[in-house]
Amino acid sequence: MASDPNSTGGIGKYLGLALMLPISTGVGYGLGYGLDALFHTTWLRWLFMGFGTVAGFIDLVKEAGGDQ
Repeated sequence: MASDPNSTGGIGKYLGLALMLPISTGVGYGLGYGLDALFHTTWLRWLFMGFGTVAGFIDLVKEAGGDQ
């Protein structure tokens, strides 16, 4: 059963869906940035940003598919 977007629970769910992808991308980039600083590399931030984006997209598809 789909959540009503006008209810408090529905607003929270859809706000979480809207923020999931940018937050996971940012967390991935932040982890990669920290590892770049630790290991003196320059490519890990982009790799982990990609991992974060893919993970956020997969989570977004799973959550959005639960509404059907």
